[in-house]
Amino acid sequence: MEDLLAMQRCNLLCLPENYQLKYYFYHILSWPQLLFVAEDYNGKIVGYVLAKMEEEATEVHGHITSLAVARTHRKLGVATKLMEAAHRAMEEVFGSVYASLHVRVMNKGAFHLYTETLGYQIHDREPHYYADGEDAYDMRKYLKPASALGAANGGTPGKAKEDAGKQQVDGSTAQQGKPADDARPKSGDKARRPKVAVDEVD
Repeated sequence: MEDLLAMQRCNLLCLPENYQLKYYFYHILSWPQLLFVAEDYNGKIVGYVLAKMEEEATEVHGHITSLAVARTHRKLGVATKLMEAAHRAMEEVFGSVYASLHVRVMNKGAFHLYTETLGYQIHDREPHYYADGEDAYDMRKYLKPASALGAANGGTPGKAKEDAGKQQVDGSTAQQGKPADDARPKSGDKARRPKVAVDEVD
């Protein structure tokens, strides 16, 4: 539990939009298996990934809520290791079919990490997803081969793929989504669904 303050501090230093501390409590109490931190040799937290399960979805799947890595520890593969640990826990503990996240269409660094390094694919595009009006890519990574094959044969909207091809992604640090205020977000509720915070790493 003492790590939560250090995680929030990492988030505040890395990302433009942030979550209240109670939001971290909600995740660690609900899905402790899906929260991972990266520490330096002195035990200081330099990165974390916060994830959840979408309980009301038709297919069991996990969602990456927030990912951040301190600037001093970027380009070292930290973000990749954190994400892979979350993916593994989603599949092994909860039987997740796929993992989802949102990323700003202009965040070149994060987009490259997700597509080229981690194997995510664009599932859809959500207009004006962020508070500043920027669009987001709704991305998925299938954790089970059979499900990935099914998605490749028609599960991914063609328009989203076409839009992705037309977009020139550029930018640096981005935050996925808007922090919850007072009410605890309900899993599957699009209006309150936690939206991933993405830092430009790797």
